[in-house]
Amino acid sequence: MNLSTRAVATACAAAAIAGGAYLGSVPLLAVVAVLVVLFAVGWSPLLGLPTPGGTFFVVVLAGLGALGSAQATYSEPWLRNLPLVLAMGVLLAFINELLRGDGRERLVESLVGGVSGLVVAVSAAGWISAYKTDGGTSLVLSCAVSIAAASAVSASRLRGLPNVVATVVAAVATGVGVAKVIPDMASISGVWTGIVTGVLVVSLQALFHRLPELGRPRAALAAIVLPVAVGGILVYVVGRILVS
Repeated sequence: MNLSTRAVATACAAAAIAGGAYLGSVPLLAVVAVLVVLFAVGWSPLLGLPTPGGTFFVVVLAGLGALGSAQATYSEPWLRNLPLVLAMGVLLAFINELLRGDGRERLVESLVGGVSGLVVAVSAAGWISAYKTDGGTSLVLSCAVSIAAASAVSASRLRGLPNVVATVVAAVATGVGVAKVIPDMASISGVWTGIVTGVLVVSLQALFHRLPELGRPRAALAAIVLPVAVGGILVYVVGRILVS
């Protein structure tokens, strides 16, 4: 799967987040849960880890557990249960390695890969927590649409620095445009969300786009969902620190 196809697919995933947020908390939860599962399916093939089955369960259980804890939290601080979920996920990653019957080859690589994957999956819960904050719907819509715009523009034929500039500018312009449409959101908030999401998209593309494993459909799933999943925790930070 080439870069342009993955970028457009990431834009569609971000648009699905925006659609879920517009419809309500339950549709948003369902969309994020599906994305977490897709990410878990592709993470081990993307890194070429030796135990794809065990790593899948580590990542998906941690990710869905984080979503459940975020959904079940009804007061501040919205992310107070996430450290516990993260700790249990790390413990599960160690158990996965202990249960291996293949001589535990590439042990450190497998463990680090599993832990990094569950951190990304847990980060997706930030979408749920951000949605529950004051003005959370506006924030989630703005960030999700900005990620979609940045991903779509990054699929253009521009390469190198021009592509980076165009992607960030598109994200900022989209963030400001959404802020203009939403009554309770300031334009400067749209600028901040655009900058953060634009930098996120170009950074992750630069980090992963040369991996040969991206030619495999399952591995491409993780690369597609990765910016949206990591964006969850960044959305929450933007909402609590920059926007608020």
